[in-house]
Amino acid sequence: MENFFFELFESLPRQGVGDDDSTRRAFRKLTGLPECPVILDVGCGTGRQTLVLAELSKAKITALDNHQPFIDALQRNANQNGYGDRIRCVVADMDSMSFPKEAFDVIWSEGAIFIVGFENALRAWRPLLRSGGYLVVSELVWFAKEAPQEIRDFFQGHYPDMKFYQDIHPMIESAGYRMIDYFQLPDESWWTDYYTPAEKNLAEIRHRHQNNTDAQAFFDAFQMEMDMHRKYSRYYGYGFYMMQKQSV
Repeated sequence: MENFFFELFESLPRQGVGDDDSTRRAFRKLTGLPECPVILDVGCGTGRQTLVLAELSKAKITALDNHQPFIDALQRNANQNGYGDRIRCVVADMDSMSFPKEAFDVIWSEGAIFIVGFENALRAWRPLLRSGGYLVVSELVWFAKEAPQEIRDFFQGHYPDMKFYQDIHPMIESAGYRMIDYFQLPDESWWTDYYTPAEKNLAEIRHRHQNNTDAQAFFDAFQMEMDMHRKYSRYYGYGFYMMQKQSV
C-alpha cells in the first residue's frame, strides 16, 4: 500500500492538509526567537511548509522525512529558491530521531505527529528543544463533542485516538509546555493543495492499476475519506497548536 500512497501523493503541492497562510500565522506567534533560529521540520514531505519557514526567517532548518523522493524534491526546490545553504534534508524515521539534546529552537510538524502519537511526540521531542523553545504542530481533532455516527465510525477505524480539540490543551501542559495559541485550519486547507489535485490524479492512477485489487481498495478508501470530509467537515479538521517548553 505504501507504493500506491507515494504514487498518488508525490506530485502534490502538499502531502497532507495545510496552507501557506496558516504556516505563516503559526510562525508569527513565536516571539523572542534568535535572529537565525534552528528549526527541525518533522515529517516534512516535499517541504512546502519548510520553504515558507525559510522565507519567514533566516533559520537553519533540518527537514526530515522517511521517503527519499520527497526529500529529493525538497532539496531541488530549496536550491531553486535560494535556500539550499539553509535547509538540510535528512532521510530518517520520525519515531527514531537521534539528534543531540537541546539542538533546536523550534520543532515543527504539520499533519504528521499522529505517526508517533500526539502525547508520545510531546514527551519524546521535548528534550530536543532548547530552554524556552517552541513546538508547533497541526493535529486532526474533533471540533464538536457530538458527531453523527457515520463519521464517528469512520474515524474509529482510521484514527481511534482522535481527541476533541480542547482536550489537547491539558495534555500539552502535563507534558511540560505552555500553550501559546491554537487555531483551526480553514476548510480550503484540505482542498487547494491536497484533495483537489489528488482527485484529479486519481482516475489516471486507478486506470494504471485497474487489475490490482489491492490498489483499487486503497484508492476506494481515499475516495471515501474525501467523501466523508465533504459531508462532515464541520465536525472535525486540523488544529494548529503552538506551545513553548517550560522548565520543570
